[in-house]
Amino acid sequence: MSTIAYRESSPASLKLGVRDVLRRAVATRADAAPAFQRIALAILLFPHGAQHFLGWFGGYGFSGTHQWMTATLGFDPVLAALAITTELLAPFALLVGVGGRVAALGVIGLMVGAASTHLENGFFMNWFGWLPAGAEGYEYHLLMMVVATAVLLQGSGAWSLDRRLAARLD
Repeated sequence: MSTIAYRESSPASLKLGVRDVLRRAVATRADAAPAFQRIALAILLFPHGAQHFLGWFGGYGFSGTHQWMTATLGFDPVLAALAITTELLAPFALLVGVGGRVAALGVIGLMVGAASTHLENGFFMNWFGWLPAGAEGYEYHLLMMVVATAVLLQGSGAWSLDRRLAARLD
């Protein structure tokens, strides 16, 4: 991640403007590793967002998923709507590398919430169908959090719109 040098050492010079905050949010190096991480995260998350928001791949769509999240899981209705929307939009932002850090932070929030509903099932996924349907552990969620944290820390990397935005802000 690029560093931002301050021209003065007075307290007034430490005050961040909107441009400075935006520059920090999109700052990233042309490294391939974070690019591959964000693209993998996008590809892995999109089918879930499409299920939950659009009803694709056997999902229930926005209203059915929202009802399930609020009535069955006990999530706050506003947070449930935000989660479903984030699950659909974050993969697109990650894929093109725009607002990668913000999208990654959203994914971390999603996965914390999702993992909380799987803690009683233990760590492992239900790879071989030995457990009842829906009795997966939090292994997938933890892996997604780790990858999203890498994107959060490193930025969008190579081949991203964030790099172009950062260059324009300098």
